[in-house]
Amino acid sequence: MSHERTGIDVHVPPSGDGCVECLATGSWWLHLRRCAQCGHVGCCDDSLNRHASRHAHAESHPVIQTFEPGEDWFYDYRNDEMFDGPRLAPPTHHPTSQPTPGPAGVPPRNWQRILMSRNDD
Repeated sequence: MSHERTGIDVHVPPSGDGCVECLATGSWWLHLRRCAQCGHVGCCDDSLNRHASRHAHAESHPVIQTFEPGEDWFYDYRNDEMFDGPRLAPPTHHPTSQPTPGPAGVPPRNWQRILMSRNDD
């Protein structure tokens, strides 16, 4: 079942276990978001690089779903609203063994201070 009008394709699996761009550049993330249209996994807006939002705007893919264990909410950039959506292709979250922030061994010890100072700008 494809929900192209709403930017959701329930058949597309996630692109991987972590933020595609952060993994490629050796960076790190706080939380992960999954594009509901193409499966791209990117980092959230509280992360350093905000790759999920960048992907959504660059590709005109307006809907994301959390990619965190125990969460299942969706967010639509078009109207700035969270909503309940359909079940997407598995897996629905990153591995529970993956730490937050992630990936393991990459975030600096002072990651909280770094994110707080970035958000103060």
